[in-house]
Amino acid sequence: MSKQINGEDFKKLVIGGKGKILVDFYADWCGPCRMLAPIMDEISEDNTVYKVNVDEEEDIAREFGIMSIPCVIAFNDGKETKRSVGFTDKESILSMIK
Repeated sequence: MSKQINGEDFKKLVIGGKGKILVDFYADWCGPCRMLAPIMDEISEDNTVYKVNVDEEEDIAREFGIMSIPCVIAFNDGKETKRSVGFTDKESILSMIK
């Protein structure tokens, strides 16, 4: 299951992290975000996946220019490598970290 993180965790686990990481920027009220959640949970079984609630972590959302959700960002060694905005399928998300 993907783990929800806050701003302090984000700096340590994502920006300071090693390897490939997916971050799902979402909101509880967002229908497409709720549709994407089980896919992200499934992906998290074999990959590092974190969730950031944009309503609770506005500073992170602003820093990464999150204008629409869901927004999934792939990081490698703390650097953004790819971004997907809107609902998408599992294969497309997995291709972001290959």
